Amino acid sequence: MADSMVASFWGPVTSTTELCEENYAHSSYIAEFYNTISNVPCVLLALIGLVNAFRQGFEKRFSVLHISNMILAIGSMIFHATLQLLLQQSDETPMVWEILLYISSFLCPVPSCIQVALHWPLLPLHPPDVQVLHTDERRGCEAACKAGHAWWHVLMGLNSYYANTFLMFCRAQQRGWEPRITHLLGFLPYVKVQKPEKRE
Repeated sequence: MADSMVASFWGPVTSTTELCEENYAHSSYIAEFYNTISNVPCVLLALIGLVNAFRQGFEKRFSVLHISNMILAIGSMIFHATLQLLLQQSDETPMVWEILLYISSFLCPVPSCIQVALHWPLLPLHPPDVQVLHTDERRGCEAACKAGHAWWHVLMGLNSYYANTFLMFCRAQQRGWEPRITHLLGFLPYVKVQKPEKRE
């Protein structure tokens, strides 16, 4: 929290939002350690999705969605590492971009199977009640709070990856590419397609 007396590389905390994690407890370079490192899986998942979208020949919008997920995770890392007001926008602004990208993906011609996933444009939204947990009055929940937001990052990274994978699967079905789900390392699903041969 802001009352931490540890010397900080970034100077005093100026952000309007802090979570229950103690500031600079592990390093003078990282304000909220767990909230910062919990974005690493999000970046890796987005990178895996991006590589798959390129390799399978999906439209650019799918690459843009994965890149957007990556930008959001990196921006969140920057914000939670510094807790600076200016850098808070590197976390919050990409959330708005992400919402707009998901909405625009739904406005493009898509198959009916996507209509069952109406909650997916809302993936990047930051639940307002999570922000409440930063107050000093909530010290009783400190153990749960410290890891709560970090777990939220990890789960949202997985959710975004699964959403993009689902969208890619539906698009491949629509295009007649015979998609199937394959698993990377035995547990991480990704879309593999078999495109019909071009007739000459």
